[in-house]
Amino acid sequence: MLFDGLLPVNRGLTLAARLLFTSLFLLSGLTHFTNVPYYLSLMPDPVPFPLLWIYLSGVIEFIGAAMILFNWQARLGGWLLVLFLLPVTLVVHGHQLATETDPFIWALQQAHFLKGIALIGAALLITQVGVAQRTST
Repeated sequence: MLFDGLLPVNRGLTLAARLLFTSLFLLSGLTHFTNVPYYLSLMPDPVPFPLLWIYLSGVIEFIGAAMILFNWQARLGGWLLVLFLLPVTLVVHGHQLATETDPFIWALQQAHFLKGIALIGAALLITQVGVAQRTST
C-alpha cells in the first residue's frame, strides 16, 4: 500500500481494537440463540421465515466477529459482518424508523440505524485493509 509506512505498529492497540469492535457482534450473535423472542419482536411482519433469519444471522455475526478477533481470514470476516449488517440495518431498523410514531422509540431506532451505517463502514474498511499487524522492516 502507498502509505504502509504511516500505519501504526502497536500490537496491543491492534488487539484492543479487534476486541472492542468484535465484542458487540460476539455478544449479539450469542443472544440470537438465548433471547429469540426479543429478535422475533424486531422482525417486520412481511419478512418470511423469521426464525431462520434470526438463527442464520446469529451464526454469520458470530463467525465473522471471531474471524476478525482471531485474525484468521479477517477480510472475509469483515464481509460476513457486512452481509449481516446491511439487511439488519435496512430491513429491521430502517423499517422501524419509517413506521414508528412514538418519538422516543423513533429516536432509538434512528440511533440503531446510524450505528448500523457506521459499523458497515468499519466492516468495509476491514474488508480492504484487514486487521493484521504489519511487521517492521
